[in-house]
Amino acid sequence: MNVGVLGLGFMGSTHLRAWLGIPGVRLCAVMDQNPKRLSGDLSDVIGNLGSGGERMDFSQVRQYLRPEEIVRDPGLDIVDICLPTNLHAPLAIEALQAGKHVLVEKPMALTGEECDRMIAAAKDAGRVLMTAQVLRFHPAYEALFALMDSGKFGPIRYAVFRRRCAAPTWGPWEFDPSQSGGGVFDLVIHDVDACLHAFGPPQAIRAGGYEAMARGIDTIVSNFEYPGFGLVLITGGWHHIGAYPFSMEYTVVADGGTAEFSTLGRPATVYWADGTQETLEGAEVDWYRAEIEYFLQCCANGSHPDRCPPEESAAAVKLTRMMLESRAKQGERIACGLTVAV
Repeated sequence: MNVGVLGLGFMGSTHLRAWLGIPGVRLCAVMDQNPKRLSGDLSDVIGNLGSGGERMDFSQVRQYLRPEEIVRDPGLDIVDICLPTNLHAPLAIEALQAGKHVLVEKPMALTGEECDRMIAAAKDAGRVLMTAQVLRFHPAYEALFALMDSGKFGPIRYAVFRRRCAAPTWGPWEFDPSQSGGGVFDLVIHDVDACLHAFGPPQAIRAGGYEAMARGIDTIVSNFEYPGFGLVLITGGWHHIGAYPFSMEYTVVADGGTAEFSTLGRPATVYWADGTQETLEGAEVDWYRAEIEYFLQCCANGSHPDRCPPEESAAAVKLTRMMLESRAKQGERIACGLTVAV
């Protein structure tokens, strides 16, 4: 498979490393508006997971300054879009119409309508479209989903998904909600997707929080209402500009026990109601490589990405929009009425 990567910032370079480690993949093209990065010098790339930039050899790789040029490159089978979120939908649709498979970094797009157009374009073109919702490939979250599916955990009574960090400083576009969606879209959509995967769409949402984008603050606390067991709490966001550390975590309480995980030193563990405990997490893997290998397999087989379907990624965007609507309306209850047909 011949691959082109659009955007060589933090996520683009992260995806790039994964692509280069997979046998049978040929990196044929890259795109960025920064000539230094196009030369292969990614030393200025920073991110919130502790990985820095590096230098790569692009001497045998086609280099583009304009995204329209790379999505039209006839020598590519796949494009991987890691550009500002407002560019996802138009570029993905053009690439799909040009006969390419598309992996698009999260969030899928800024609106549900854009997501639906992307899905329709993929169906019309007969190509694979997948959003890089990487938590679906993270060992701690995979273990939680497997525990819930096993039947051993019992009925769920309460759940919390949380994610927070300092506001990113690697791209000014992040602070423009018309390009990024802000901190809630940038960060907490991971937890919305995890909740959606675990429990399906909620019946209704209430949310509160605070936004001061100029200071890098965009936080939310959301209650997702589910008939039968009550609430799922989804919370987090950007706390401010500075050195505040990244963290992600979950707590899920069921009749059979409590499952918990945090990147702040708490491995995925289930604390059974009988007083015993069990580590959930399996072997450590590169989650980004795992997600890309799965996408590549779907492309090779021409199969729908059921493990991370675009229909659910679109639903996560729609739910995140509802969260922001409720926050703007001082916690007004928003009925969802959302179904997901995969």
